Amino acid sequence: MGKEIETIALDRGHEIVLKIDITNPEDLTKANLQKADVAIEFTTPASATANYKLCFEAGIPVVSGTTGWLEHLSEVHQLCNEMNGTFFYTSNYSLGVNIFFALNKRLAELMAGHNEYTIELKEIHHTQKLDAPSGTAITLAEGILENIPEKKTWVNHSTGKADELGIISEREGLTPGTHIVTYDSEVDYIEITHCAKSRKGLAFGAVLAAEYSFGKKGILSMNNLLNL
Repeated sequence: MGKEIETIALDRGHEIVLKIDITNPEDLTKANLQKADVAIEFTTPASATANYKLCFEAGIPVVSGTTGWLEHLSEVHQLCNEMNGTFFYTSNYSLGVNIFFALNKRLAELMAGHNEYTIELKEIHHTQKLDAPSGTAITLAEGILENIPEKKTWVNHSTGKADELGIISEREGLTPGTHIVTYDSEVDYIEITHCAKSRKGLAFGAVLAAEYSFGKKGILSMNNLLNL
């Protein structure tokens, strides 16, 4: 992701003033961050929240692309507001996926009350993806839970319980990301799918988010950027 983001940022006329990976963690300092206008953070759940805090302390907007850390979301939002920071987060930076989120919510609205359909989510990713279910799948699940009153929670397995929404997670090969929402009944089924062809769409969206975040304050998301 870092290489993809760098390529797109340079193509769009930006300058990369600081790159951090496992080879130079000592360079991640407040002083070095202040050389940048915006930070784009794609790391791991273990380091993400500390990185966000450091960006807030440095006074620069941070675009978060890390997933698997959402148990700390309210804490990060609170820190951002207390420190007058800028925090842009979405579970998926692909423009197509965010349109898919809106489509998923609208379909759930239309299917509310049609209890003859069972609902299931499936997400397929590459074997190096650490978290399951994906952040994108969780966002899709939340969009369904908001609109299907009978569903109270999601679980990361197939389920036969009427109040649970099952999410099936599969890890195989180099798959960049596929998400499938299915409504299945005895007589038919409805299925919507988003399949990423590469990581380029995620990287492009992250760079757009960085451009959007510059000069702004507060909590931001793709809904703000895309006016969804």
